[in-house]
Amino acid sequence: MKALLIVFFLSSFCSFSQYEFTSSKDFPFGQPNPEAPNQITDYAPMIGSCNCTSTKRNQDGSWTDPEAMTWTWKYIMNGMAVQDETLKSDGSHSGSIRQYIADSSRWYVHWYSSKTPSTKFPTWEGNKQENGNIVLYREQAAPNGTEGFFRLTFYDISKTGYKWVGEWVDKSESVVFPTWKIDCVRDEN
Repeated sequence: MKALLIVFFLSSFCSFSQYEFTSSKDFPFGQPNPEAPNQITDYAPMIGSCNCTSTKRNQDGSWTDPEAMTWTWKYIMNGMAVQDETLKSDGSHSGSIRQYIADSSRWYVHWYSSKTPSTKFPTWEGNKQENGNIVLYREQAAPNGTEGFFRLTFYDISKTGYKWVGEWVDKSESVVFPTWKIDCVRDEN
């Protein structure tokens, strides 16, 4: 009877791990699950680690001095989602869990940070555009109360790196106010 239970347990366990996504010598940042929606590869050029510089807008409209950071991307959840993590020169961390939900045909990105712990993670949603940019939105009013979005855009995406900008935009996207910029270069190590 014990042997039968062990065989049942092992066969049940194996059926839960049919696809191995974990890091390995050949895939140190995992790999996409072939059963995932095709969009799982939208972030493929960013998988791995990049050395980046981050600048934010000050209250007076000027920009902060560039801050060094490392931005690392990997496949998680059995290759069905993407996780990114940053480590900034001041020791703070942030990251996101990115899931593509086929029923709504879009990415949902849940962001977290060691500087601003939260009981509810802010969520952006969006898609890869025809021009190759990945654009995500979250409703957010401007300081004066004007309705709009905080828009995140990944652009200039290539094997050597990418750029990112966070901007407040009005509902028509005719008013665009950048507040955060990040430039990343692939870490070849």
